Formats: sequence, structure tokens, C-alpha cells
Amino acid sequence: MSEICYIVGAGENFKSDIFSPSENDLVIAADGGYKFLRENNIRTDIILGDFDSLDTETEITGSQIIRLNPVKDETDTLYAINKGIEKGYTTFHIYGGTGGRTDHTIANIQSLTMLAKKNMQGFLYTENEIITVICNKSLNFNKNKKGYVSVFSLDNESYGVTETGMKYSLSDYTMSNSYPIGVSNEFIGKDSTISVDNGTLLIIYSR
Repeated sequence: MSEICYIVGAGENFKSDIFSPSENDLVIAADGGYKFLRENNIRTDIILGDFDSLDTETEITGSQIIRLNPVKDETDTLYAINKGIEKGYTTFHIYGGTGGRTDHTIANIQSLTMLAKKNMQGFLYTENEIITVICNKSLNFNKNKKGYVSVFSLDNESYGVTETGMKYSLSDYTMSNSYPIGVSNEFIGKDSTISVDNGTLLIIYSR
């Protein structure tokens, strides 16, 4: 399935986070993310959470509502991801998943890692950046991409890391999680690629 599962959480959302889902996309509000979707007239298909971050003045209407027990192992965002997987989606765009509590941001990065290890892809949007994770694969950018890109190993060592078409190149490099050699590379107006033969990479690039 090539359609997108959009998940909107209760973290920081920005004007650039306005999106227009297609008919076959799935839009899930994770708890307080519903308020952002409603205020911006974005269709919501599923609303889920324990609703601890949704103010009592926001009326919940017109969508499938899943109320979660506040005592649970999964975060609201991870529950939303698993709901999307259950419905057949493999690409996830997550908004409102950063800002506020750092532990929630780290939890969402771990959720990206879970998706990557299932051969799926998740993108976590901040105000100025997009965060994603790849495992034993490549990520391509076209020549119009601008700004910075940083790459970090999430495994003790990631093997065969290659970066091409950027200001700084790597070829078949063994990247460790204790030395930040991949920070602050730059797009230079060329088609570019980041790949890893055996390992898991955290990639952060400009929006």
C-alpha cells in the first residue's frame, strides 16, 4: 500500500504542518492532536488516547473514537502506529511528536526504529527538520533538496554506510554510536543518497 498514515500528536505543531490527505490516506489523532486537526479543518478518521492532553472544551465528534486506559505500555503515538499497520499502511508521517517532554520525543524516535526494522518508513516532523530511521536500506533525495542532513548510528556499529551527492562523502564506512562523524552534512544541488548495508541509521534533515 502506497498511501500514507498521518498521525498528529499533542506536541508542537506548526503552520507548515498543514497537509491534505487523499481519500485513501488514514488520519489518526493521538489524544490532543485532535484539537490541531479540528482547528485546521483536516479530516480525522480515528481519534485515540486517554485524552489527558485534550482540554475539556474540545468536543470530539465525527470520527471513530478509541479510548485507551491511561495505565498502558504503549504511548498514544505508538498505539496509533500499530493501528495504521493493522489497516495495512507502511508509510507514516507523524506531526506533533516533538517539543515539550524530551522523553516523548525519544519514544517517537524509537517508534521510527521499530518501523524501520519492519521494513516500513516513518517520518517525524519538527518545526525545521524531518527525522527518520532506515535499516539495511537507502534513502534518496533529489537535487532540489536544500539545507543540512545529519546521520547517526543507532546500533553499536552500522556497516557499509555510504553518503553520495553531498558536501562530504562517505563510502562503505563503519559508523559507531559513540562518534558523531555524520553530523552537519549539506545538500549541494545534486541527487543524493544515504545508505547502510547492515545497521540502523537515524537521519535528520532540513524541511
